[in-house]
Amino acid sequence: QVQLVESGGGLVQPGGSLRLSCAASGSIFSVYAWAWYRQTPGNKRELVASISSGGRINYADFVKGRCTMVRDNTQNTVYLQMNSLKPEDTAVYYCNAYIRTTTSFDDEKDYWGKGTLVTVSS
Repeated sequence: QVQLVESGGGLVQPGGSLRLSCAASGSIFSVYAWAWYRQTPGNKRELVASISSGGRINYADFVKGRCTMVRDNTQNTVYLQMNSLKPEDTAVYYCNAYIRTTTSFDDEKDYWGKGTLVTVSS
């Protein structure tokens, strides 16, 4: 079984910073791509940032210049540094990873964490 566990969420004032972490554990052969999504009540989950197996990073327009995503392949962990946070960044942030669990191409799929709440408020 594979688990993704997010951490680092919390309450922060507007203009503040947070660093989210997501660690993958379990039977992992390789983690290919990672992504962070966020969701607010009544809305669809939206992509915040993603990083490919080759290291290409994409950011949503609403976080460009304010977020940095980094992956640590040795620890099967990914980080999202968020700066200059705004009240509209308040959401549950979910980690996503595309993981192969064995040497077989048949044993790869998306996995999701349970989310971590980020609240930006004064």
